[in-house]
Amino acid sequence: MAPVMTTTLAPARLGDFQLAGPMNARRIVVAMSGGVDSSVVAALAARSGAEVIGVTLQLYDHGAKAKRVGACCAGQDIRDARAVADRLGFAHHVHDHESRFRDTVIDQFADEYLAGRTPIPCVRCNMGVKFTDLFDLARDLGADCLATGHYVRRVMGPAGAELHRAVDPARDQSYFLFATTQAQLDYLRFPLGGLEKSVVREIARELGLGVAGKPDSQDICFVPDGDYAGLVRKLRPDADDKGEIVHVDGTLLGAHKGLIHYTVGQRRGIDIGGQAEPLYVVRLDAAAKQVIVGPRRALAVSGARLGEANWLAEVEGRPVLAKVRSMAKPVPAHMTGDRLVFAAPEYGVAPGQAAVLYDAADGSRVLGGGWIEETFAAE
Repeated sequence: MAPVMTTTLAPARLGDFQLAGPMNARRIVVAMSGGVDSSVVAALAARSGAEVIGVTLQLYDHGAKAKRVGACCAGQDIRDARAVADRLGFAHHVHDHESRFRDTVIDQFADEYLAGRTPIPCVRCNMGVKFTDLFDLARDLGADCLATGHYVRRVMGPAGAELHRAVDPARDQSYFLFATTQAQLDYLRFPLGGLEKSVVREIARELGLGVAGKPDSQDICFVPDGDYAGLVRKLRPDADDKGEIVHVDGTLLGAHKGLIHYTVGQRRGIDIGGQAEPLYVVRLDAAAKQVIVGPRRALAVSGARLGEANWLAEVEGRPVLAKVRSMAKPVPAHMTGDRLVFAAPEYGVAPGQAAVLYDAADGSRVLGGGWIEETFAAE
């Protein structure tokens, strides 16, 4: 077994695992995907003096996807995680969760598209396989905490642990972690939330980790070529059922090639010409197999009803900033019951996506969020 590198890291690069007492009396379980982020977390945990146990979940088989660059939780990634553990001198376990991942993430991904919704499988994965199952594994191993390579910060506030945006806005993953419960947050640690990605790679190089230059994983790890429609078609053969393209005024404009090829807010690929103004997908009617289109103003919504909400703080009547897509800018809003109300009309809000709420006072603290079940037209 190779010895741990003796490179001296600056205090700011040592990571903060927020554990009381001497670290040599602590045990940290690190969720290792085989990428540079989780590998650096494992290295920082090892250098803290704590006992470290690496855990990797195998989420799909080692076949065709195993050699794909930028994958996650497949064959080569598992080997990379094990190599890091061997180099740093701690135990590493692999748990086969392929069946559960297929049932709770991949199949639901396909079903959401068939229902005319736009899914976010990464959140579903975090909600179930990654956090819930890893949480249980870490507890069973007697760990004081479960550490991951997510770019988000855990900040101790007056009432306990809070979830905050990462320091590096380009890497912030708080949108995808809105469903983290308070109990999970109390146990989880995110040592990279205060670091920029360039610094993380530099640490990996300083420590001689072989994954230092490894490409980042894709957002949707189980779609090898980015062809979401192809995957859904394979899992649900009726996904390509054709139907009508209908204008919001009721005019029949043509035929579409299957609901899985469209999403709310889409402009390209509608293939309807001769209109006075550009057309956008306004909504999808799965029951009627219709794609409803209209001018951009028809996309404006005043609010949305949220389901499966998870709140880390009180939001009723509180000024918030709402983020309704992973790449969207948070906008002023407030909650009334299960209804999110925007201060100004918002565009391209799609059922199936998540609405994540941040404290309007600082724009950093994650208050929670929920799944967008339906939207309410502004007009």
